[in-house]
Amino acid sequence: MSLKQQMEIMLPAIEAELQKQVARLDDVATRPFHAMLTYHMGWTGEGAGPEARGKRIRPLLVLLTAASCTSPVWLHAAPAASAVELVHNFSLVHDDIQDNSPRRRGRPTVWKKWNMPQAINVGDALFVISNLAIMDLAKNFPPEKVIRAANVLHETCLALTRGQFLDMSYEKRSDLTIEDYWPMIEGKTAALLSACTQIGAILGGADDSTVEEYRIFGRDLGLAFQVQDDILGIWGDEALTGKSAASDLVEGKNSLPVLYGISQKGRFAKRWAASAVRPEEVVEVAQILKDEGAYKFAQREGARLTDRALSALKKSNAQGEAGAALMELANKLLHRES
Repeated sequence: MSLKQQMEIMLPAIEAELQKQVARLDDVATRPFHAMLTYHMGWTGEGAGPEARGKRIRPLLVLLTAASCTSPVWLHAAPAASAVELVHNFSLVHDDIQDNSPRRRGRPTVWKKWNMPQAINVGDALFVISNLAIMDLAKNFPPEKVIRAANVLHETCLALTRGQFLDMSYEKRSDLTIEDYWPMIEGKTAALLSACTQIGAILGGADDSTVEEYRIFGRDLGLAFQVQDDILGIWGDEALTGKSAASDLVEGKNSLPVLYGISQKGRFAKRWAASAVRPEEVVEVAQILKDEGAYKFAQREGARLTDRALSALKKSNAQGEAGAALMELANKLLHRES
């Protein structure tokens, strides 16, 4: 069974579980509040549908990992899959507020539609529901596995706040180095993808050493994914990425290529220190950055992390069709153009 076929089976199960979890707020008194959550999740409102929902990569990773282990109980792991997706969406709602972002997936963000206080409440609700969802595992798993999976989720939530703190605190700093970059992204994309594969392996019945390989796979997958995102944020094809390639430079994002460029103390570093990059300068500044080796450096780092991620997945001895689908998904994420 191919990745596409696996997704055709798993994604509807993920969506059904997510809707069941969010329905905790679907009663007369809180129906308008429930509508805010269903809007953010992409189920309701103008523009609702697959594009508004996102790709659901994180819950898919949980289920594919569980199915690729010796005890393929992926459907029983659906509450955990929904839990990580709800955590991801809680972080998006709050990130949109913190970043003052008016749009998400082609639609107005929650805070833009219902104001910041209500959006904070939406994010909080998604976070709480994620914690309730993970406890639903108790219906099909022994207490020790439920506690272990829940602990991974909770530690990950703390890591996400740590990563977000670093990200926000870096915005006004001009003394950052490449070494500062890794702890920040490890506390964001990498932390949640690592949780997905680790929880999936725990629920799939893997032994401790195998769970660790899956954890490493998820972490390095997340690191490589973010490096690739940084490359696309400067040199990506706007028609494929769906966002302006100018945005990362204009916004002053301390991405890996930028920090490398600063470390070279050449033309790019001088221009970066002088003032904010204007949209009309982006092509020129991006070329300077490329000429000074930032593009090749970021590509090498992405390739190094990709090799590490795929090596850990091979060591995990992922089984059967789900294991093959997991490898296919990893390769799609690591070699994407958008």
